[in-house]
Amino acid sequence: MKEGPDIARVAALIGDPARANMLTTLMSGKALTVSELAEEAGVTIQTASSHLSKLNEGGLLRPRKQGRHKYFSLANDEVAHVLEGLMGLAAGSGHLRKRTGPKDAELRQARVCYNHLAGDMGTQMFDSLMTRGHLILDDDTLKLTAAGEIFVSNFGIDLTVLHKSRSPLCRECLDWSERRSHLAGSLGRAFLSRFEYLSWARRDQKTRVVSFSPHGAKEFEQLFSIK
Repeated sequence: MKEGPDIARVAALIGDPARANMLTTLMSGKALTVSELAEEAGVTIQTASSHLSKLNEGGLLRPRKQGRHKYFSLANDEVAHVLEGLMGLAAGSGHLRKRTGPKDAELRQARVCYNHLAGDMGTQMFDSLMTRGHLILDDDTLKLTAAGEIFVSNFGIDLTVLHKSRSPLCRECLDWSERRSHLAGSLGRAFLSRFEYLSWARRDQKTRVVSFSPHGAKEFEQLFSIK
């Protein structure tokens, strides 16, 4: 066996259908119990526990205990980034597991990708920030410019706090439905939190859909219009 990262082991962990269902469910950013994940995966609680144990040992999950319940969430942004990339690859190759339903259009419009905004509105925000020079690609690294810092601060986001985070400030994430980039990293997370704080948008508790109010959609369009 050649030296280097063992991608086969990680791929095998993600590749099981039940485990893949659990992981994509956790892309909502919520921490869920074994029973909730078992229902999403369509398996028994005992089987789900076995799968979750393997995912945890593989470094893909973060388990937390609160009271009598044990909750699981994705380990970090890196795991979410890989999953979103795989979704894009699968969609682009025509590997779709089910027919589209009523929520499909809403998911494509705006949804949570772990902790940041994805979908059409997510890519629009990214394109606007790039077009206006608030974000630039420097040696394939996404960076916030001086003008971008002013824009972000004026929007009420504290960059001092974000710079203290272990997560990268800015990061490209390939959107599975749009096949274009949206903004991840601590800044992407801060933008979504700010939209929620301003009551522009709210997350559907049962899906990954992010619903913008008429007022919020109008404000978003003005803020991230593309000239």
